[in-house]
Amino acid sequence: MNTRPISGASVAGRRGRRGLGLIAGALVLSLAACGGGGGKASGAGAGDGKGSATQQAKQSTAAISISPKSGATGVDTSGALKVGVAKGKLTEVTVKDSKGTEVDGTITDGGASWTPSTHLAASTKYTVHAVAKDSAGREAAEDSSFTTLTPRDTFLGYFTPEDGSTVGVGMPFSVNFTRGITHPDAVEKSIKIKTEPAVDVEGHWFGNDRLDFRPEHYWKAGTKVTVDFDLNGVEGRDGVYGKQHKTVKFTIGRNQVSVVDARKHTMKVTQDGKVVRTIPVTTGKPGYDTWNGQMVISEKLTVTRMNSETVGYGGEYDIKDVPHAMRLTTTGTFAHGNYWGGGAFGNYNASHGCIGLRDVRGGYDSSTPAAWFFNHSIIGDVVVVKHSDDRTVDPANGLNGWNMSWADWTK
Repeated sequence: MNTRPISGASVAGRRGRRGLGLIAGALVLSLAACGGGGGKASGAGAGDGKGSATQQAKQSTAAISISPKSGATGVDTSGALKVGVAKGKLTEVTVKDSKGTEVDGTITDGGASWTPSTHLAASTKYTVHAVAKDSAGREAAEDSSFTTLTPRDTFLGYFTPEDGSTVGVGMPFSVNFTRGITHPDAVEKSIKIKTEPAVDVEGHWFGNDRLDFRPEHYWKAGTKVTVDFDLNGVEGRDGVYGKQHKTVKFTIGRNQVSVVDARKHTMKVTQDGKVVRTIPVTTGKPGYDTWNGQMVISEKLTVTRMNSETVGYGGEYDIKDVPHAMRLTTTGTFAHGNYWGGGAFGNYNASHGCIGLRDVRGGYDSSTPAAWFFNHSIIGDVVVVKHSDDRTVDPANGLNGWNMSWADWTK
């Protein structure tokens, strides 16, 4: 009798366990059903390699490299920025500064590299976006950013003519630098000149602190000149960087060239090749002869003081009110009004090297030859002196590079 309850209890226990086992099996099946789809896909991706192969097939093998590394600071403005690619070809490289201005550059080596065509600005953050394709046409992209150096030592360029001015046909674009330049190619490359109509314009260095640009022949009347004057970030000498970026525009006015004959004591003023007036003049007397050659008017002064001590002639003269003066050389040659010359005009040479035209003291009479010439001349007009007993003016003495041959100018 005691065994039945035990036996009954044992049977009941077995039935209970089978019930639990069925429920547990159902739960396992249910869980397998819930996770089976994801597990199967995961298994297909990770287990049999089909998913990774598909993903790999879509990924480009092109590997883009950008120098300098992203986040770099104190980056040099020249030579540091480079973009390259392995196992592919570059199709697009865009470099912009913080204002959105793009940096010009060229994809070279059959698409293997990109380099900027100009220097970068100093103290500026740049972003780089590069795109390349591999041999299967699949694209890869890379982005980066960096900041250029802040220079300790800088230089400026003082230029002429002024922005917006109208000048004569002999006017070069001339720049005087505040520091001697030891990297002239980099500086010259940073000054780009465009003209309308188009004409070849070349630069020439006078020493290491002055650079002039001009065409082979005088400018054509009406020419519009645009200068992109971009010194910002240019290393002009070791550790010394430019800090300007300006656009300068000027226009060439009518063609006026005046020819002075030192023997005949005359000046013929021509406009567009036609003589509009012949003016009696006096030039440098023996021992003080006027330079020969082509000289460009670089400054106009309604009245000025002329002191012989400033040009190495001792105390020979000090005239405080010279009227209608126009500078032709840095060393002090002028075409100017002369109220003290008496009968010299048209008859003999009496000056200390300047070209004198009859005038009145104070320059108030607009009918005098000096006043007429002053009022009909602009900065950049050419005055040519011939038949003087002195040599040709030095091309560096004033804006007078026209006294060099084109071959010498472009050396």
